[in-house]
Amino acid sequence: MKLSEFADRVQGTITGDPATEITGVSGIEGAGPGDITFMASSKFLKQLRLSAASCVIVKENVADLAIPQLRVENPYFAFAKALEYFYPRTEAAPLATDRALIAADVVLGRNVTVFPLAYISEGASIGDGTVIYPGVFIGRNVRIGRDCIIHPQVTIREECTLADRVIIHAGSVIGSDGFGYVFEKGEHYKIPQVGRVEIGDDVEIGSNVSIDRATLGSTVIGRGTKIDNLVQIAHNVLIGEDCIIVSQVGISGSCSIGSHVTIAGQAGLADHTTIDPEVIIGARAATMGGHVTKGFYLGAPVAPHREFMKAQSFFLKLPEMNKKMKDLEERLSTLEKENKKNVVDN
Repeated sequence: MKLSEFADRVQGTITGDPATEITGVSGIEGAGPGDITFMASSKFLKQLRLSAASCVIVKENVADLAIPQLRVENPYFAFAKALEYFYPRTEAAPLATDRALIAADVVLGRNVTVFPLAYISEGASIGDGTVIYPGVFIGRNVRIGRDCIIHPQVTIREECTLADRVIIHAGSVIGSDGFGYVFEKGEHYKIPQVGRVEIGDDVEIGSNVSIDRATLGSTVIGRGTKIDNLVQIAHNVLIGEDCIIVSQVGISGSCSIGSHVTIAGQAGLADHTTIDPEVIIGARAATMGGHVTKGFYLGAPVAPHREFMKAQSFFLKLPEMNKKMKDLEERLSTLEKENKKNVVDN
């Protein structure tokens, strides 16, 4: 592909030779002749000047750079488009093998792929172009939309629904029972979990994620939300559109999360927490319920970023302050002894 062709794809502006041939894509340090790379930050400028890449994607032109530059508003996005072109996803061949167990009334759309050892229960329907990999379990009356990818060993329990272009990675469980018990006569009595999970268009769910069905109604994952590996989402949680939920996050029951929220790694939300749109919850932070308004939060319990950093600065000074306090106590003790001695002498 010529650089000019790729520029048309990403609506970029070229500085240098538009006829430059692109044969691959690589990071700055590993790039070679024919590769296109990208620079997302000026801190990589030194590596870029030493790179053997044939061209680079930038946000702003770099002065005195020997190789052609492609200026775009979002270099990361253009880099992703380059990866899509040079590393296209391998299309699975449409099939519904007799080594899969598919109930007689299952509705399969056009060009659906069902690999061996998958199990699709009665009443389920699978949309056009969807791929079901080996070892997948799809429960009764599950609805899966078009062009979804369900990777090996995924479980989708009864009555759950997936919209179009949903990707679920290996080992995840959709629609497991919510963790609901009532204490009666010295025992924990299970509350039946009779709701479902609803997943919107273009959601991607990482490996070994658990999303619990609602006790009643639905646990909802909004359109475009991306969930990393090893995340737990409890019953009756409502998650808005285009959220990012990073690895090892735990979201307790009945939380409500607005759109465009980011929850960083190992953060935890106590039950019935309400998160407004465009909130950022930092790594290892924890809410204790209540209402979190727009902003950037850290700590456990969470506090606004600026307040948390002030508190941390005081915390780091505690050893020094403790030493000063001990010095003051010793000086005060000495003064008291001298004062008593002077009183006795007088």
